Amino acid sequence: MHIEEIYTHRIECGEAIEKILDRYVSELLREEVVLAITSKIISVCQRQVVHKTASSKEELIKREADVIVDVDNPCGICLTVKDNVLIPSAGIDVSNGGEMYILYPKDVQKTALSIWNYLKTKYCIKHLGILITDSNVTPMRRGVTGIALGWCGFEPLYSYIGKSDLYNEPLKVTQVNLLDTLATSAVLVMGEGAEQTPMAIIRNAPKVRFLARPPTTEEEKSIKISIEKDLYSPLLMGVRWLKNEK
Repeated sequence: MHIEEIYTHRIECGEAIEKILDRYVSELLREEVVLAITSKIISVCQRQVVHKTASSKEELIKREADVIVDVDNPCGICLTVKDNVLIPSAGIDVSNGGEMYILYPKDVQKTALSIWNYLKTKYCIKHLGILITDSNVTPMRRGVTGIALGWCGFEPLYSYIGKSDLYNEPLKVTQVNLLDTLATSAVLVMGEGAEQTPMAIIRNAPKVRFLARPPTTEEEKSIKISIEKDLYSPLLMGVRWLKNEK
């Protein structure tokens, strides 16, 4: 697998994502590549930003989160759920925003589909993957890794169920989350600081099966799991969640 970061100008609020793609991506597109795009520039293009003088981060978290854990946090970082993703502080980003808080993008799955349709049609590509990424944390591990917020153009999971292990025993539950593994690889290459490389092209990714159609509703649901059925359910259900009544 090869990942190539894409250097861009500093994306400003309200720019058209299509023009950014035409300027920086057009010469890199090929059949069966995955284009990773950080959610931050999607949000900036959508004007999903709030000036720091207009609101405190704490107020924004309460407004933007779907649910929030009801505990005091001296670091100002809260555990929340936003758009079915367990993530700190409703995904609100302070870094690389200047005087702005950067919020989660709107309709991120629809945005991935829109970008997929636009690039496939304009550049006559049959098989193309789109991956909108963000950074997230893992329980009991320091540091951030990548996570996928939206995608299009390939199957989200690679299943080992029914395949044999080294001792010819059938595997019963193992599936590879292709979305988040690819997102983590892309986020590592794109960086978290002043690199100014908010996109990346992923070539020759193993186990990826491209699709010439958008994901079905069942495929979108297949990557998600409810809190009640999650492995961490005893922990997640053992705290008081405050629901946003917006």
